[in-house]
Amino acid sequence: MKNRNLTFSALLIALGTITGHIIYIPVGVARAFPVQHLINVLSAVLLGPAYAVWNAFAISLLRNLLGTGSLLAFPGSIVGAFLAALFFKLRKSNFSAVLGEVIGTGILGALAAYPIANYLMGSGSAVFFFVIPFSVSSIGGALIAYFFLEIVAETELFTGLIDSDF
Repeated sequence: MKNRNLTFSALLIALGTITGHIIYIPVGVARAFPVQHLINVLSAVLLGPAYAVWNAFAISLLRNLLGTGSLLAFPGSIVGAFLAALFFKLRKSNFSAVLGEVIGTGILGALAAYPIANYLMGSGSAVFFFVIPFSVSSIGGALIAYFFLEIVAETELFTGLIDSDF
């Protein structure tokens, strides 16, 4: 493992953990955390699939341990991070990573959250109940990441950071 990738990953995990309870948008009974989606896309594009999934898991775990997160963060963030990295790997396009994040978190992650909400949290919500809040959150954060990556690409700030081996 490269030191710079580990360091950047740790920075993203710290940022996601700290901002998890500060920056959010209430959407129904759920809370939209656009920073998590921003981090998922940045991890996917700049670090690759393994780091993206690990970062999403670590942020969700730390937020839950600190009492600032929800069990619903696990399926949404992990599936979204994985699909963002997979789409980016296949197409080498920032927009593909954004699309992967939105599909992974907004649709698949929301559907995966249903059993957790239903059986572990005792919520009697419908299967598609989480799709709209998860989608709103993921679209917002993923678009912020897209514009950030496009601006950074023009300034070449992260030249050499992208790991071409994944």
